Amino acid sequence: MRLAFLVPAPDYPDPWRWAFDAEAAALERRGVAVDPVVWTDAADLDRYDLILPLVTWGYHLRYTEWLAFLERAERERLPVANPPELLRWNSDKAYLAEFTWKGIPCVPTIEAQALSDADLHHAAQQFGTSELVVKPPVSASATGTHRIRPGDAIPAGEREQRMMIQPFLPSIATEGEYALIHFDGVLSHTLVKRPKAGDFRVQPSLGGTTEPCDTPDGAEDLAQAVLAAAPAPATYGRVDIIRGLNGELLVMELELVEPALWLDVAPHGEAAFADAVIAAAERLSK
Repeated sequence: MRLAFLVPAPDYPDPWRWAFDAEAAALERRGVAVDPVVWTDAADLDRYDLILPLVTWGYHLRYTEWLAFLERAERERLPVANPPELLRWNSDKAYLAEFTWKGIPCVPTIEAQALSDADLHHAAQQFGTSELVVKPPVSASATGTHRIRPGDAIPAGEREQRMMIQPFLPSIATEGEYALIHFDGVLSHTLVKRPKAGDFRVQPSLGGTTEPCDTPDGAEDLAQAVLAAAPAPATYGRVDIIRGLNGELLVMELELVEPALWLDVAPHGEAAFADAVIAAAERLSK
């Protein structure tokens, strides 16, 4: 069995081997051959039993190319896990509105089609808080994400752009953000991500830390509701959950494209990861 493990373009600036190495090693220990393939230059994919986009980091910076790759995968019926239609749906965080419509508690979100000062003032009034977070709906690694107050200068790169506005939740700096990792819909392990002192972004490249933890009461029920609301089953997925202003658990994100699975700090998840990937390869290569 041979897998194509899609990895970032050479100009992608952040370290990625820490995620790839742990995931590839978990598969190689099961006798699976793993080839790293740059996703922006993936010409020959027909010879692989499975294509994993788990480290397509930077797709949000080359979004037109990413959508073209997904169209190609569908056209050529490439064995991709997760499936291309699910990856496309999950690439734009407009899916949070779908969850809200279905009654799933999510971080309150307003989408501004062209972010303005008026949008910030309206959001602050609706959320009942003076501190906000703005982020692009197509984003990763906290790109374009800012903590801001109404009246603050909107960063030039985000003004008049399609953006999501959310309340700033102080629990990110105290309790942290929980990441529930699932393989074939079954919880494998839970982690807590925390920002460095004085920041609110939890990404490792920005000084954030991640460590295994117990799953908070009620978090897995929430995660299962989210996974069930997705348009197709997922071989792998990460549900990010945070505590709201009133102590309630809220969905921050469902990541089905290229989530860090944190096998480097949670090696007890290796077996479930390998089982799910091998099962997907056997199913899709028939």
